Amino acid sequence: MTYPNKRALSKYGKVAAQSEGGYAPPHRLVQMLMEGVLDKVATAKGCVQRQDLAGKSEQITWASSILNGLRASIDAERGGEIAANLDDLYSYMLQRLIDANVENSIEPLDEVMSLMVEIKGAWDAMPEHIRNAQPSGLGA
Repeated sequence: MTYPNKRALSKYGKVAAQSEGGYAPPHRLVQMLMEGVLDKVATAKGCVQRQDLAGKSEQITWASSILNGLRASIDAERGGEIAANLDDLYSYMLQRLIDANVENSIEPLDEVMSLMVEIKGAWDAMPEHIRNAQPSGLGA
């Protein structure tokens, strides 16, 4: 049995994500961004283990960009204290990604993944009637 090469799989994944992103509701778009952070951090972790410094930096930079996008989508005025707490958490996660990059360490990456899994779990558990309501100001 033959398997497609990595480049073909990567292109397929990008096209699939772009296609879904074109028609996905806002709630799903945030889920996709969170999934992107998890994917990039997991890949960065593998790069650290393989001592692939360039790959690690690239993946951490990509994860940081996604986190910055999630932060930018937060509406602090409408989201109140919850939005402020989420912004602080995203800021902390960004700092831990910097730590992982500078220290070439897996521990901060594991921490970011754990935090994102927890945030995403809460996001995924959001009741349907809230998902379909007008934006709450939480953004992400």
